[in-house]
Amino acid sequence: MGKLFVISAPSGTGKTSLIKSALEDERASSCKLGISCTTRSKRPKEIDGVSYFFISKKEFDRKVKNEEFLEYAEVFGNLYGTPRDWVLSTLEKKEDVILELDIQGALQVKQTFPDAITIFIIPPCYEDLEKRLQNRDQDSTEVIKSRLKEAKKEVLDGKNFDSIIVNNEFNEALQDLKTLMFTGKDLTQERKSAVKISLDQLLD
Repeated sequence: MGKLFVISAPSGTGKTSLIKSALEDERASSCKLGISCTTRSKRPKEIDGVSYFFISKKEFDRKVKNEEFLEYAEVFGNLYGTPRDWVLSTLEKKEDVILELDIQGALQVKQTFPDAITIFIIPPCYEDLEKRLQNRDQDSTEVIKSRLKEAKKEVLDGKNFDSIIVNNEFNEALQDLKTLMFTGKDLTQERKSAVKISLDQLLD
């Protein structure tokens, strides 16, 4: 069986960019990124079947009824679900799977697969997170406020993940992610200290 990595983070923390860069490593040749189904609208540059499977709420409800999702959750009014059969068949081929999920979904998967390796990515501080959300220019001021409020709840749950990475500097955070995914080793004491400093501030 392959390894199942479940990676989560508050919106705007940079997890998508970190995962994308990690998958460019030659050691990621047998690693597959899970594709979720979602009812939200497609954003510019997103491709159906690559970024997400964009489906209607009616179709999503049908899949829920037929237990076709490994996990599913509602996030900011939109539904997201991970196709169960795809994950299981990929793991059985001895390929690793990365699931990029929200907190709710990550916790659901951990219950189903206790051996799943959960990784939580945090921002160095909420001011930094707010700046990132503003700079990506995707959300209204009200949505950004909502995302920041939700981030504080997510950090409370995320602190119990198997590993935590702080994205205070992209290349260092990327190296942390590669270490956890490809070497089976833990983070350096220096990086653990950086996590603790940011986590203490976020939980204050």
